[in-house]
Amino acid sequence: MSARPFPDAVATRHWTKLADGRVRCDVCPRECKLADGQRGLCFVRGAQDGAIVLAAHGRASGFCVDPIEKKPLNHFLPGTPVLSFGTAGCNLACDFCQNWDISRSRDMAAMADSATPEALAATASRLGCRSVAFTYNDPAVFLEYAIDVARACHARDIRTVAVTAGYMHDAPRRELFAHIDAANVDLKSFSDDFYRRVTKGRLQPVLDTLLYLRRETAVWLEITTLLIPGANDSPDEIEAMCRWIRRDLGAEVPLHFTAFRPDYRMTDRPETPPSTLARARQIALRAGLRHVYVGNVHDIGRQSTWCAGCGELLVERDWHRLGAWHLDAQGRCPHCGTPCAGVFEPRPGDWGRKRLPVRIGG
Repeated sequence: MSARPFPDAVATRHWTKLADGRVRCDVCPRECKLADGQRGLCFVRGAQDGAIVLAAHGRASGFCVDPIEKKPLNHFLPGTPVLSFGTAGCNLACDFCQNWDISRSRDMAAMADSATPEALAATASRLGCRSVAFTYNDPAVFLEYAIDVARACHARDIRTVAVTAGYMHDAPRRELFAHIDAANVDLKSFSDDFYRRVTKGRLQPVLDTLLYLRRETAVWLEITTLLIPGANDSPDEIEAMCRWIRRDLGAEVPLHFTAFRPDYRMTDRPETPPSTLARARQIALRAGLRHVYVGNVHDIGRQSTWCAGCGELLVERDWHRLGAWHLDAQGRCPHCGTPCAGVFEPRPGDWGRKRLPVRIGG
């Protein structure tokens, strides 16, 4: 008798048994149809004993303490440390992936670190982290592990963050985000053609995730768009995206435009000029968005938070380090009293640009 292909896997819920004996994974719109022993495109979900199992529960590609601004989240517990981790694999196949060595890995050795949910939460508490982030690859593909970690974190009053492409079906989306406190959704383009060609996915499921988060949950939401020269950086596309965000999600949702660096299968493109980021930010502000940032470049003015009421500086940022802080204890502008949208504590943290690799046992 042959060994089981995924001996340490855990059971999952979102799948359908097909008439031909295969099993369809129902986590995301890719809907991989698998025979026993086969893995989905994400690599960490596979078919075993007539069901879909998760091979990544309790296993990770590494753990690190980051500043929360690195996610990026500028309006969620600014200046505080977050314990970040991911597994391997992804349910998209982006040609420009910045974490391709993790997300495109097909080697279980890439998940050499291990941690039970309880051990991970205990480590976050010991290190003074105010939150734990599911990042590096998409928590959609390891949602059962993410949910178990989130439960352990909430038991210790530690919040949870999902850094995600939002490429999910409705039922698993609802299950995951019921346990999440803040999310940064990677809106890779406002073009379905771009999604088809460059990510091997579709745009509408991502928009559905954004609408769900904003309209049906209390999850704090921010959005990131990586601007790739000649691919998704046209003023018309950026304006259409920003107008949709303003109309359907609201003016208070922070938007981050970040600079592309040649990587993976897109080494033929140049880096994003800072002027492109500045232009995109101006388009977004003209469209009515109130908090728009640039990233992967050094630009204190465009990385800082300004009052939407009177234009005064509220939170100064130099890369990921906080400078001047002018919010009052209730998160309001001291000059005009306008509340700043977000989740703030009375005293900001001071984690800065530090990055601390962590080993977790158990």
